[in-house]
Amino acid sequence: MRSALLIATVFVLAAGEAKRPNFVLMMADDHRWDELACAGNPVIRTPSLDRIAAGGARCRQMFVVNSLCGPSRATFLTGQYSHANGVLDNGRNATLRAGAPFLPDLLRQAGYAVAFCGKSHIDGSLRDRTFDFYFGYQGQGSYFAPLIAEGTTGKDTRHEGWMDDVVTDRAVRWLKERNGDQPWCLFLWFKAPHRDWKPPTRHQGLYADVVIPEPATWGEDAKGCPGKPAAFRDAKNRIGDFPDCQSLDFVKDHWRCVTGVDDNVGKVLATLDALHVADDTVVLHTGDNGFFMGEWRRFDKRFMHEPSIRVPLLVRYPRRIAAGTLVDAMALNIDLAPTVLDLAGLPTPKAMHGRSLVSVLTGAKPADWRQDWLYEYFEFPGAHSVRQHRGVRSERWKLIHYHQAPEEWELYDLHADPGEMHNLAADPAHAATRATLTARIAALRRETGDVHE
Repeated sequence: MRSALLIATVFVLAAGEAKRPNFVLMMADDHRWDELACAGNPVIRTPSLDRIAAGGARCRQMFVVNSLCGPSRATFLTGQYSHANGVLDNGRNATLRAGAPFLPDLLRQAGYAVAFCGKSHIDGSLRDRTFDFYFGYQGQGSYFAPLIAEGTTGKDTRHEGWMDDVVTDRAVRWLKERNGDQPWCLFLWFKAPHRDWKPPTRHQGLYADVVIPEPATWGEDAKGCPGKPAAFRDAKNRIGDFPDCQSLDFVKDHWRCVTGVDDNVGKVLATLDALHVADDTVVLHTGDNGFFMGEWRRFDKRFMHEPSIRVPLLVRYPRRIAAGTLVDAMALNIDLAPTVLDLAGLPTPKAMHGRSLVSVLTGAKPADWRQDWLYEYFEFPGAHSVRQHRGVRSERWKLIHYHQAPEEWELYDLHADPGEMHNLAADPAHAATRATLTARIAALRRETGDVHE
């Protein structure tokens, strides 16, 4: 029966009768994996994002391979590690390498109309690229009365309103203006909930009476973060000497911004319904990196610790993905471009480091699915003084190597210590594990062509 179905599918594709899906590819900025009601968050209201999860798949182990805005966005676009695509950081090295595979181009070459709306945080703001529609801005932009250009050669013009409302409304208008049967792809990349956390006016009182949950590691900073190396302790990402979590106003503003994103996701879903294309459209939402929300009294991202590297991944496509699917296979942001190409019926370029998630999203995880993966961070010296490091994470183990002098290490058994509170790097009982993981970092670097010092 299964063979017959495959033969029939191949026949339809060969006959050119299969309808290629449309795509809405959404990304929020600094959106942690657990900032969703559907992920068990007891505070944040995210009904629209929850709707995507309920109607499709939620990946519970989705990670970024470089926890920083520009590099993560470049990884989505190229399917490559930062060391290959050229966008190492948000500053000196933020230009896409000439010749790197570029997902929008690959889709356009295959006949898709491609729109980019929102934040790219890559040199040139992607205005050196070709799109069928562009509505984007330079750098971080501003939450209120933002400057946005329509068209890659357009003039930055001030628009009244909250950034993500303005961008989403224009993106929705583009969707409504579509004519004919040409498949399309909309990149809708939000500014929120990036610092400085200015929520839309309608949500400025939201969560006012909520008690902020205290992270288990909140008190570790007062103890000197025992076990943590100087590379972690000395970074400039400490929140400050607040007496308790309830003093952290930024946390609630961050949540308010996430709910603002959710409002705009709802606009998109309503538009797909109104246009009667919801069943033919892949809707994907993710984050560009995670965010410390008081763990070890820290904020920001960059480090390889779990709050920083884990992000949401929600994918809805009724024709292929069963409603309510939960995925526990380790997924990476290098996998996003191959996944889109696969769903579009297109091959993955050999230069991409990721692999399609379609099999795991549809409940058929391959036997050879990844057992571990490489992390890298390059922006030093730079904001928050987080030293360069790389590492490897498996289902059980994580090894972090601050590889510039003075070299330092962190090793965690994630099964026994999911909060990463007990650094085993100097424990003789775990010397063999550390040696094995160190060798694995070297092997993964060779596999992905990393020649950086």
